[in-house]
Amino acid sequence: MQEKSADTALWNDPEQAANVLRERSQLEGAVRELENLTEAVADLGVYLEMAASGDEEAVAEFARMVDGIDQRTAELQVRRMLSGEYDANNAIVTIRPGAGGTESQDWTEMLLRMYLRWAEKKGFKTDILEIAPGEGAGIKTVTFSVEGQYAYGYLRAESGIHRLVRISPFDNAGRRHTSFASVYAIPEIDDTIEIDIDESDLRIDTYRSSGAGGQHVNKTDSAVRLTHLPTGIVVACQNERSQHKNKATAMKVLRARLYELEREKQEERMAKIGPVKRDAKFGSQIRSYVLQPYRLVKDLRTGIEVGNVDAVLDGAIDQFIQAYLMKSAEGPLESASA
Repeated sequence: MQEKSADTALWNDPEQAANVLRERSQLEGAVRELENLTEAVADLGVYLEMAASGDEEAVAEFARMVDGIDQRTAELQVRRMLSGEYDANNAIVTIRPGAGGTESQDWTEMLLRMYLRWAEKKGFKTDILEIAPGEGAGIKTVTFSVEGQYAYGYLRAESGIHRLVRISPFDNAGRRHTSFASVYAIPEIDDTIEIDIDESDLRIDTYRSSGAGGQHVNKTDSAVRLTHLPTGIVVACQNERSQHKNKATAMKVLRARLYELEREKQEERMAKIGPVKRDAKFGSQIRSYVLQPYRLVKDLRTGIEVGNVDAVLDGAIDQFIQAYLMKSAEGPLESASA
């Protein structure tokens, strides 16, 4: 990859050059991580000798280093699970409320915040591509992109129905409510994958971006909605002020969804590829978040339980993702309802 990136002819195609540099960076990062880990293990021997001679600080440092190596090794084990064809790609995630009305719309907004916080902690870049505010509270639907190494590989573990149980802030009687929202992650497909989209198969609508208003309100029809007539797939983008940029982003999302549609058709034939979409209702959830009468987050696929609900809702979901990837590598996971 270094030889490829040193070839001056590569820069005749800036997009291909960017792909080569990204792949080179990923490989360099993997090699560097292994080298650093090897050095850290070698250093353990030095601290162990110092600890054996009665150096208490060396004992504490040895214990700290072992914990660090253990965490880094666990991360490498998870990386080993991310060997799918598109696991290294960026991700496009859509969250929609299910049964529960305003409650579920509010739950959708809570999930959006959770994933944005998780991505921020990972050092990933996020962009809200489309968002439709709920009536009174929450969000009717939101689509956002996550850009970073293995973004899709991680987030495919989150595809499914998420269930919330809490005392409703919208119920004057203070009753407990159950809400559902669906999360669906697909890989962003780069231009090296050929997906033919006939312009005559598209209906293109433009409209004004939604927002809070004020001096920055968009006064032009810059938002773009694309309808793929043969499949009925609808995508929209409103995060840019330029209609041209919004259309380009919407086309990127459409390409990803058309590709995923083909994957789902194969899944029906082979029952092997991609996350299964389920109705957002009771009995189909992959994870439950209970705030009352007790506090617990439980993944129904892996059995992982966490009592610190606030931390999870603030983006601490790596343990759920890691457990899912490790378990799925062992064999097919049971369905949520089972």
